[in-house]
This record gives sequence, structure tokens and C-alpha cells, in this order.
Amino acid sequence: MSEKKNPPLIEFRKVKKVYGSGEATAYALKGIDLAIEKGEFVAIMGPSGSGKSTMMNIIGSLDVPSSGEYLFEGADVGSLDKDQLALLRRYYLGFVFQGFNLLAKTTALENVELPLIYKGIKPQERKKMALEALEKVGIAQVWEHTPGELSGGQQQRVAIARAIVTNPKILLADEPTGNLDTARSIEIMELLQKFNKEQGITVIMVTHEEDMASFAQRIIHFKDGLIENIKLNGKGKDVH
Repeated sequence: MSEKKNPPLIEFRKVKKVYGSGEATAYALKGIDLAIEKGEFVAIMGPSGSGKSTMMNIIGSLDVPSSGEYLFEGADVGSLDKDQLALLRRYYLGFVFQGFNLLAKTTALENVELPLIYKGIKPQERKKMALEALEKVGIAQVWEHTPGELSGGQQQRVAIARAIVTNPKILLADEPTGNLDTARSIEIMELLQKFNKEQGITVIMVTHEEDMASFAQRIIHFKDGLIENIKLNGKGKDVH
């Protein structure tokens, strides 16, 4: 008797997303079937309006499909209530954005602590966990600095530390290198790849840049609300 296979970490079944109605109707997703396994590093590419950001918002439970199913570890996310969706985001997902989204008047440490406050972790333990996260991204020495005192690359490292401090299963990165120069971009990609390979965090990244997508194991191209093609990329580039 064969063992029962675990469901994919993320699965889309005929997912559609429609905005507006009548003449203003816009189809962001037109029936997506996709599975992402635990421990993958996936890059999502495509022109503006292709549906890639809508898909990321649905994975992050920031938006819901108009029809079809979104399954997380085999559970139908559409059946979860508002509180359960908040718990999914808080305990399983980490977010990294192009614009860093750091609080301007708080230190790097306090920015990283923020998700731990929502989890109800006590101050002393919070500080320890946040310092460890900053250490993992290589900038523990600037823990007292505010974002305005940090370079773009350092700010994105703080943002990544904030995303991984809760030990999420999935890191959702939306154009994480969009505001950085090439050298800093490669550093950030190597960091994301390190967390994927060493800690088994599933990384799902939207990017416009082929060079950055080449760090992923699979590259999924979107066009006009559909998956145009999926390219296998070996194991992605090796970390130097």
C-alpha cells in the first residue's frame, strides 16, 4: 500500500479574479492552476497587468479569488474567517516589499520586533529574537539606527529580518530588489536563497529582472491573467 502524498504547500485550482462589472469588468486572473511545494524558490514574472501581483495578494491572504480554490497545506483558505486569515498571515507568512515599508522614527531593532508584538511575545524575548534575526541578515551592528540612517541595502536587510523573525513557512517578496543597485540586489538575492536552502523557507518572489529570477528554482511567466510558461532552472544559482 503506497503512502499518502502530502498536499502541496500552496495550490490554486481554477482561480479567477475579476474586478468591476459591466463595461468596467477586468479579469486579473482567468483560471489559474498552480502548485508550489514546500521548500521551493519560485520567481513570478510578467508585464504589468499580467496577474502576478494579484496572485501574490491572494497567496498572502490580502485578497480573495472571485472563483476557484486556494488551498494552503490542503486547507481551503476561502473557508477561513477574518481572524483565521490574520493568524495565517501572522504565523505562516513573511512579507518583503520593494519600498521596505519600515517605520521611519523607530530603530532597526524595533522594526524587526513589530511582528513579535502582534504575537504577544514578551519584551525581553522579543529583543533577543529581533537581534538574532538582524544577525542572520548581517547587520546586527546597526540595531540602534533608524531607517533614515541606513542605506537602501541595509533597509532591505532590516525588512527581511522583520519577515523572518517569526520563522514563517513562506517568504513573499514583491520586487525586493526594485530600489537597489546591482551589487546590493545580488546580496539580497543571495540572502533570500540562503534562507531557502538552509532553513527550508519557501520563497515566492515577483520580479521584472531576469538576473534576479535566475536565483529561483522555477520561473513562472504570467501574461494576460494566465500562466504563459513555467521554466525549470535547476537549483538556481549557488550562493558564493
